[in-house]
Amino acid sequence: MILDLLRHGETVQGGLRGSIDDALTDKGWAQMRDAVAKAGHWQVLVSSPLQRCGRFADELGAQLGLPVQREPALQELHFGDWEGRTAAQIMEQQADELGRFWADPYAYTPPNGEPVQAFAGRVLTAVGRLACQHAGKRVLLVTHGGVIRLLLARARGLPRAQLLQVEVGHGALVQLRVTAQGQLIEGC
Repeated sequence: MILDLLRHGETVQGGLRGSIDDALTDKGWAQMRDAVAKAGHWQVLVSSPLQRCGRFADELGAQLGLPVQREPALQELHFGDWEGRTAAQIMEQQADELGRFWADPYAYTPPNGEPVQAFAGRVLTAVGRLACQHAGKRVLLVTHGGVIRLLLARARGLPRAQLLQVEVGHGALVQLRVTAQGQLIEGC
């Protein structure tokens, strides 16, 4: 399966969004439209159910004549008490904790947040399921920065502690190949 990953565009609020279901700005819509303007001939369209992904996927699906498959397991990491806050705001009261999270997100979970190990499990299971359902097809997944970082880190063979060093901008479009054995390979 060829898996194109599109990160949602800029949202109306900044900070860690996680499971907060906020909308795209006009700039965010433009970022996503620009990213797909000259891209692929997708056979399958999959989206996170959160509106910052799903509304764009619905628009694109209507243009391409493709149904949109919603995949809840491909939502962003839940940041717990940090959701809706910027890194600067978190630094004011929890600088040590934020530093531990940035240094190794697998080793430190934000207060009341989702452990990255659990997040990785649900994302990789969902991608494996998609690869079985859509073997041999080209799939566009409209999703979140954390999902894309995780998949790119796996494809690049990075150590777990380097997960947050993977850069994925708003409206970024990247491509992976998912082999029959479940291996992730960047580009095609």
